[in-house]
Amino acid sequence: MNTVKTVRELRAAVARARGEGKRIAFVPTMGNLHSGHAALVTKAAQRADFVVASIFVNPLQFGAGEDLDKYPRTLAADQETLLQAGCHLLFAPTVEEMYPDGMTVQTRVSVPQLSEGLCGASRPGHFEGVATVVSKLFNMVQPDLAVFGEKDYQQLAVIRAMVRDLNMPIQIIGEPTVRAEDGLALSSRNGYLNAEQRAAAPALYQALGQLADGIRRGRRDFAALLDEGQAKLVAAGFRPDYLEVRHALTLKPAQPDDRDLVILGAAYQGSTRLIDNLCLHLDEPSA
Repeated sequence: MNTVKTVRELRAAVARARGEGKRIAFVPTMGNLHSGHAALVTKAAQRADFVVASIFVNPLQFGAGEDLDKYPRTLAADQETLLQAGCHLLFAPTVEEMYPDGMTVQTRVSVPQLSEGLCGASRPGHFEGVATVVSKLFNMVQPDLAVFGEKDYQQLAVIRAMVRDLNMPIQIIGEPTVRAEDGLALSSRNGYLNAEQRAAAPALYQALGQLADGIRRGRRDFAALLDEGQAKLVAAGFRPDYLEVRHALTLKPAQPDDRDLVILGAAYQGSTRLIDNLCLHLDEPSA
């Protein structure tokens, strides 16, 4: 696996691979990789001949008071993880390489509606920063396909809409969330949790599962269900940010006759914000 730090080197390496007739896959990350990221790269390697990954902690998607400065940078370990997962090329640019004229005058990409509410309400400007950097990376790599984790459900929906609306010839593949044995969704931010918080953290996914069970049993009083879920999170030591039942495709608030739903939650353990989701297809038999 080669590592490059400039757009010029990146494009040259991809051009060589494409000149050899190879199908190009891309996995954008912010580094501090875990087995969930490795699963994205593995999926990319299964679907293409040449896998490009990026590691870039994007300042544009961090708000005031968020963890931009303390976000872990673990390049050497990440390179080994990528190599073992089947990555061929790592793009690890500096902020100056990505935003040579600075971020103030950077053209922005905004995806309306899907960026609103949920994490978009809690993190103003976040999805504009995500859409902008992913758009730039797509233009740099020009992949045939890109793989994203389903844990960041709203982000995946935003990326899909951006690619569709801007006519980008890229197939977007969602990869199921990778979880620890106790159900906690793997996240680079899990490392911020102390032992007590880590022990309590699986309660977020458990709350989503209990909401799903209620809906499967025929309950459609979503507001009451969500109130019950919020209470369970508080009892587990969480400070809830949001807990919602939405239409799985549009992310609009769920209606009683919707069949494809997603339950999304975000909550704090201490100062660490965790997110998770659970999709629910009511035409399928109960597990």
